[in-house]
Amino acid sequence: MESALREGGGQPGLRLIETMLWDGTCAPRWALHEARLRRSASLLGWGCPRVAPLGPDHPARLRMTLDREGGVEWQVSPLPPANAEWRLGLASERLVSGDPWLQVKSTRRGGYDTARAALPEGLDELVFQNERGEVCDGTITTVFFDRGQGMRTPPLASGLLPGVLRAELGCPEEVLLAEDLPKVRLWVGNALRGLIPAAFIFVQISPPEAPGPAT
Repeated sequence: MESALREGGGQPGLRLIETMLWDGTCAPRWALHEARLRRSASLLGWGCPRVAPLGPDHPARLRMTLDREGGVEWQVSPLPPANAEWRLGLASERLVSGDPWLQVKSTRRGGYDTARAALPEGLDELVFQNERGEVCDGTITTVFFDRGQGMRTPPLASGLLPGVLRAELGCPEEVLLAEDLPKVRLWVGNALRGLIPAAFIFVQISPPEAPGPAT
């Protein structure tokens, strides 16, 4: 896995990404972001300088990117609107569980971006499945679910990003099939938005004309 990522780590324009909540004084989940960033940089064979987030005197969205030379860029933008519940659909494109690029959050995420850009009206998120029909994650979120035995989240082995909120919550892993999405209690979430109650809405999503890579 590491060799495959190291071989692609030199591709032009590639950057690692961390998107986080700034609460007006600090980034509450920064330690988890930094741990993921350092792990991702190591998998790519990159160095990772010591950095600390710095934001405005009010809550905001912070986005950090890191390139292979150790260059860091920060972007500040308003917080996204908060909805009480997100409506989920199933993405037409499938992820490949063995794709090593699913281990890192980077600018190599064409499939996610394509699906998000084509989000059907009335939906807040599209959820991906892998070649075995197992739920992976959403275009910008981790999936959480409960069959009645407590909150669970799909295993990394299904092919998904090790999310920061996922690490913070520490839920047990359990395989969830896409066909079972209507049968379980659902949440989605990420480090910026936190945990959001969700409902699966069956919508027939047409496949894109020219699918991009899985990530």
